[in-house]
Amino acid sequence: MARIFVTRKIPGSALSKLTSSGHEVLVSEFDRPITSEEFLEKAKGADALLTLLTDKIDGGVLDAIGPQLKIVSNYAVGFDNINMEDATKRGVLVTNTPSEVINESVSEFAWTLMLALAKRVVEADESTRRGAYKGWEPGTFLGVNMIGRTLGIIGLGRIGGMTARRAKGWNMRVLYYNRSRDEQVEKELGVEYTDIDKLYAESDFISVHLPLTNETRHMINEGAFNKMKKGIFIVNTARGPIIDEGDLVNAIREGKVGGAGLDVFDNEPNINPELIGMENVILTPHIASATLEAREEYGRLAVDAILDALSGKKPQNLVNEEIWLARKH
Repeated sequence: MARIFVTRKIPGSALSKLTSSGHEVLVSEFDRPITSEEFLEKAKGADALLTLLTDKIDGGVLDAIGPQLKIVSNYAVGFDNINMEDATKRGVLVTNTPSEVINESVSEFAWTLMLALAKRVVEADESTRRGAYKGWEPGTFLGVNMIGRTLGIIGLGRIGGMTARRAKGWNMRVLYYNRSRDEQVEKELGVEYTDIDKLYAESDFISVHLPLTNETRHMINEGAFNKMKKGIFIVNTARGPIIDEGDLVNAIREGKVGGAGLDVFDNEPNINPELIGMENVILTPHIASATLEAREEYGRLAVDAILDALSGKKPQNLVNEEIWLARKH
């Protein structure tokens, strides 16, 4: 019987499968991110961890838990909360939870933000609720049409591709920037590969779908905003630190950026207070994947990975494949 620590209560039926597996399962009693002290107290001696993006895992944490730890199953598509080098060096498997269900949810939300910005939905809702609506006016909350506009997608992975596919319904021209070009995808989706400067200059909307790396951290900064078409709308459902929030505030103030929709932030859960006061900025609490279907899938994938690893099977969505390959030789 193995010992499994789950750092947060998660929605859906997955925990029932875990608790009925015959292993000792400890689930954090707190309905909030646990502190590092609480984490180490509960996780010490665990054979498996089910973690969230709010749980920082590095070499010190792994050593404190003990050499018996076999797997860290991250309840997220991203895994930048885990020091992969430290985990791999210690032979700890790391898995994440990508799936079409989750990707579709995030893509839908990117479009939700773009449409809400274009039509000024949040501003209009707030105005109506505080009693400002006195009857129809021809010049109230004028937005822009999506039809025929240019959408720039930064990062054409699974989610970026789904976002591009939805643009067909709006008859939009779609530009994309990626580390590598995929001509097959271009034909399938009707998108154009371009360099980042051209994407900035010609896009009316930008949707960010990049992973967070040393290269992408604060990639969208003052220099990038200066290259963008005046009045551009930008949404980020990927990782907060890709956008320099201070530079974004300045670009909005100066009218270079017409509006921003942010589901992720540079220093979560802290949000730049200047962004909070801007009417043409939509802020949401990292909920792009927050659908019943997506959360159920997150849980299923995370739990299955743990049970597979503990039974000696290769878990699905293994990030550090090199550990498994080394074991086979």
